Amino acid sequence: MTNRLPNISNKHKICIICEGNEEYEYLEKLKSLKVWNELYEVELENAGGNGNIPARYQNRYQNSTHELVLVFCDTEKKPHEQYEDIKRKINEFHGLDSAADVVIIFSNPCTMQVISKHWTDEIIKSPAKPVNAPLIKEHTGVDNYKARADQIKEVMKHITKDNYEDMRQRVDKLGESDSVLGNSNFKKYMQMLESSKDSWIEDINNKLEE
Repeated sequence: MTNRLPNISNKHKICIICEGNEEYEYLEKLKSLKVWNELYEVELENAGGNGNIPARYQNRYQNSTHELVLVFCDTEKKPHEQYEDIKRKINEFHGLDSAADVVIIFSNPCTMQVISKHWTDEIIKSPAKPVNAPLIKEHTGVDNYKARADQIKEVMKHITKDNYEDMRQRVDKLGESDSVLGNSNFKKYMQMLESSKDSWIEDINNKLEE
């Protein structure tokens, strides 16, 4: 593994590997709203499926000029086989038992758990699109949501700076154990990206290089 490359700009370059279209478009929307601190230059990469995440992560960590590489993905439903496989491969790559715990932004069971918090306190209990479609229609007007590209873009139109603050308050109430339905550690990473103190980047990298 290579050492972290020195930062050559006045912004900290961070890469976030997104599981798929929902994760990618959602973080792109947050970027466009400029809700994060200007200290950070965040680049997103769409992995196109959770099976591609470990290889994309390893490649970015070894070969990119980013100071930090993170992952944003679902846990899916129990027994979380693919999610646990992602964690295992990241841990093996770093030779640590807890590497995945500091680089994975998760939501249980799916990313809509976080997205929906822009509008509602309701806890999503299934990753199945048909189960969640009525909730999405109620708050965005998007009918029969199946995460098609056009539907995702339409949902993103309903995310604003104002309801970003609502989401932040709601996710603050969620637990951070990835094995518990309804939990997400999204709040922790938003706090970091909003912060004017950048020491958290070094803290994470130090944990990966122990």
